[in-house]
Amino acid sequence: MDHAVAAFANRLIAHRDALGDVTGVEWRESADLVPYEVSVADMEARAAAILAGDAPELVWFLEHPPLYTAGTSARAADLLDATRFPVYAAGRGGQYTYHGPGQLVAYVLLDLNRRGRDVRRHVRRLEDWVIAALADYGVAGEARDDRPGVWVRDGARADKIAAIGVRVRRWVTFHGTAINVRPDLAHFAGIVPCGIDDAGVTSLERLGALRRCVETPNAAPLS
Repeated sequence: MDHAVAAFANRLIAHRDALGDVTGVEWRESADLVPYEVSVADMEARAAAILAGDAPELVWFLEHPPLYTAGTSARAADLLDATRFPVYAAGRGGQYTYHGPGQLVAYVLLDLNRRGRDVRRHVRRLEDWVIAALADYGVAGEARDDRPGVWVRDGARADKIAAIGVRVRRWVTFHGTAINVRPDLAHFAGIVPCGIDDAGVTSLERLGALRRCVETPNAAPLS
């Protein structure tokens, strides 16, 4: 895993309480790029095992090779270049997004049967979690009621720095959030990200924030 991406994963671990009670949750980090179809198959199997009580809940940090995914609300017109990278139907909520090296994907598999069956609260917790980690880099992220994800303001303009896409099956969540640490932002040009054509995308690298991380003492190693 890219060292800057791994560092942001550690910031998320430090702020893990933003997700609620994480007692017993497994934390996993993949060192190599994970093919998208492999991650989906693993999530499907793990979600079923969580529901059956055969496996603990999971937060999985990884990077994907370059690809586009289409959420359940994706519009064909928003796929501007279907030949640039592989395109996958994701099954999660939302529209088109990009995944690739330099972007931290956090797949969050939690059982809302025991956490309260409130998907909106789960999404807001994901947003708050990312916002807390961004603050360690001196970046003020914000959630918006009219647009999903986490946004960074530059004057009147707001650019997306993290996408949120969630799927829920029998109240077990999967998919999660993707944070732009230092991906190639030119790769987003093959889609209209999240179907929003009047805003851009940004990254910690573009914001000049990668050297500003303030370590806090509450981080814990993956276990």
